[in-house]
Amino acid sequence: MLNTFNVFTLGDALITFNPAETGPLRYVPSFTRKVGGAELNFAIGCARLGLHTKWASRLGSDEFGRVIYNFARGEGVDMTDVKFVEGYPTSLNFKEIREDGSGKTFYYRYQSPILTMEPEDMTENMFNGIELIHLTGVFLAIDSKNLAIAKRVLEIAKQKNITVSFDPNIRLKLWTVEQARVAYLEILPAVDILLTGLDEIELILGDSSEPTLEECTNQYAIEQLVVKDGANGSKVFKGQTWYRKEAFPVKPIDTVGAGDGFDAGYVYSVLNGYSPEEALEFANAVGALVTTVSGDNEGLPYLEEVMALLRKDKVIER
Repeated sequence: MLNTFNVFTLGDALITFNPAETGPLRYVPSFTRKVGGAELNFAIGCARLGLHTKWASRLGSDEFGRVIYNFARGEGVDMTDVKFVEGYPTSLNFKEIREDGSGKTFYYRYQSPILTMEPEDMTENMFNGIELIHLTGVFLAIDSKNLAIAKRVLEIAKQKNITVSFDPNIRLKLWTVEQARVAYLEILPAVDILLTGLDEIELILGDSSEPTLEECTNQYAIEQLVVKDGANGSKVFKGQTWYRKEAFPVKPIDTVGAGDGFDAGYVYSVLNGYSPEEALEFANAVGALVTTVSGDNEGLPYLEEVMALLRKDKVIER
């Protein structure tokens, strides 16, 4: 049965082109069109778990913008605060995959529709009934103005006593570590749940040791500092105590979107009152399932799929 928790996120979305062949992009003759974007992946992940999820964004008034809009709406995401804008093409990215499995991403985000969003577009009415707001560093990296938009959202969150989660989600092709660090340090004092990769927090703080993470948590009064470490599992520092959970043993096909899925799973768990260990286990399960399917969000699981993995149910194929 679906619950009634309400989640809000905002950010850019893209049309992602996956190569039909491996090798340098200049030799790839065809691509498969997909839909991607960190915040949209998170929104879809939450919606599939049964959370009522609102996504705020801007899309180009073009065919690609309509593809994203229809896809997200079909996933059950609340699109009330998504608008089409003229003169700003919907963002694109192209993936390159080499024979050894390594890859690159090429972004085409110049004049992204999200640039038309302003701080005053964030009104208090947009957040009526919202229990949790999720922000990421990708939105902050696209344009320096977006920090002011995020700070407006955090101001409303404080007024309405809404829980805030934040994923640094560093994209070094969009800005430098120094620029990211400056922006993040303005955000952290308003964050309740910090969801970060181990490598990301090391870039931000210069050190990922537990004493340093504990100091950061206490300095910024972060309620939960969650560290994602892929196949090594995850851990959270909460109430001056560390809790840990191992990863699920799966054969990964595509790790893109696993972090966004983990975030959705952890948020779901917090809203449903899970213990720290239960929340980590649930989020690990979501992240693991994402990696078993190729694509940015195709592998984001429904609630029953996560519960089946947690129960170790056998799948009946016929």
